[in-house]
Amino acid sequence: MFEATTRDGVLALERERTRWLSTGWDGGLADADRAFNVTVPEGWDPEDLDAYVADRLADAEFSRDAEDPVLLTGIAQRHARGARCGPVEAVATVGVSNPAALPMDPEGGSLPEEPEPVAGTVNVFVGTTRAIDDAALANLVAVAAEAKTATLLDAVGFPGTTTDAVVAACDPDGEPAAFSGSATEVGAAARACVRDAVRASYASRYDDEEPPASVAEARHGVRTDVQTDVFAPSE
Repeated sequence: MFEATTRDGVLALERERTRWLSTGWDGGLADADRAFNVTVPEGWDPEDLDAYVADRLADAEFSRDAEDPVLLTGIAQRHARGARCGPVEAVATVGVSNPAALPMDPEGGSLPEEPEPVAGTVNVFVGTTRAIDDAALANLVAVAAEAKTATLLDAVGFPGTTTDAVVAACDPDGEPAAFSGSATEVGAAARACVRDAVRASYASRYDDEEPPASVAEARHGVRTDVQTDVFAPSE
């Protein structure tokens, strides 16, 4: 699916005439030839994110069209790992210094204010050579996020971090596929690829270092303890 190139802390995933959907910075739907994963330094807090990204890509000798998706991460690109299965490929970088816990027995609390930027994240890129419509592409984001969550829960006990993002892609000129759910070829392959890419990146990043065992032990992180008012819409 992707031709991958890494230079100066930037991973470029290239494929001509590709349809993308990004949940990250400056995201949304786009028709573009490439997507980027950019490593940022600890403590970074740029005043102008557009200028920062442009400078980083220029320093790495990559050119970016306005539509090209970009994700940001505190994880070095040497920890990026990919997986392929059938018509799907996934690439992930995994860092869990800022876990986002979701207890099933909330103790009560308040909603958070706007958080400060942090450098940890789990970024997932997943693409299929099949042609799927925008609804199925959006569902592919959900499928990838679900697979990421299941994998992290098994590995560290957290469903994700405070800054996770997913980019999904498809080939508009490929063999058509109507759906991307977990019972389809595309969805099943995506689940397996995301699982294995996330596990491999996690193993690379934490080969000689233990991840935080709780939000309290992490450098950054949140525990969503706020309680809600539950209602039945038919009432």
